[in-house]
Amino acid sequence: MQALFSVYRNYYVFGQTLIDKIVVMGNIPNRFTFEFDGEENLHGLVSGQHGGIMLSAHLGNWEVAGHLFTRLNTRINIVMFDGEHERIKSYLAGVTGGRNVNVIVLKDDLSHIYAIHDALSKRELVCMHADRFLEGNKTMEMPFLGEAARFPMGPFLLAATFRVPVSFVFAFKETATHYHLYATPPKVYPGAKQGGLEQSMADFVQVMEKKVKQYPLQWFNYYDFWSKD
Repeated sequence: MQALFSVYRNYYVFGQTLIDKIVVMGNIPNRFTFEFDGEENLHGLVSGQHGGIMLSAHLGNWEVAGHLFTRLNTRINIVMFDGEHERIKSYLAGVTGGRNVNVIVLKDDLSHIYAIHDALSKRELVCMHADRFLEGNKTMEMPFLGEAARFPMGPFLLAATFRVPVSFVFAFKETATHYHLYATPPKVYPGAKQGGLEQSMADFVQVMEKKVKQYPLQWFNYYDFWSKD
């Protein structure tokens, strides 16, 4: 019974976050307030010499903080799967006016790798989710909430390949009108041959697990996360 009630509450909070996105996207007057733990970490990425990578997950509601991107005074490149980009591009245009926002679409021809390299060479930021993958993507099993779960290798391979600072970013709804944002201190990982892929993935999974335990009703995961298929 408790599990069923928690599922109901999860759906209820999910519905609230969707409404919050509409309010922000439509520039509807609102009373949202924000607390940001680690905003200085993102400014540190911007002030660096090589750009940086922000990794997030399907946790909370980071989109409502889209307007905060303008405070970073740099271009934000959002990496996403084909099919999502037009919807998200329209959303970002709504919350940022289209300024300093670019969408990089993941494609089979690997053209996105060159686009990411170009963005980082210009000291821009690259943001992507690191907890989901499409069938056929390379994955690695990591211990997560007591069981082995598959995570995509791509985002962490990029971190180990480009050797730029990486920050894990999340935003959670704490009251009807208040959001709490988190950004971890930037960390540069060694190359893949030196263990950078495994290190970055382990760090991300550890932070993600901590946030899931802290905000269990805001993990909007609706598939078998631990499936071996």
